[in-house]
Amino acid sequence: MAISVSVVLLLLILAIVFLRNGALKITHALVCVLLGFYLASTSMAPTIQNGLTATANIVSNLNP
Repeated sequence: MAISVSVVLLLLILAIVFLRNGALKITHALVCVLLGFYLASTSMAPTIQNGLTATANIVSNLNP
């Protein structure tokens, strides 16, 4: 598990650097995809899923 968390943190830092740079390339997108796959296999996945579901519910209940 420690290796997985280390990889997630490394990929998260790389994704932030790439996005702040403003030049998102194919390799940068690949890093972001890998970050998503690693996050999905961590213990944070249910928390992220619940947060996204709650956000989607709030947005769907908004009236223009």
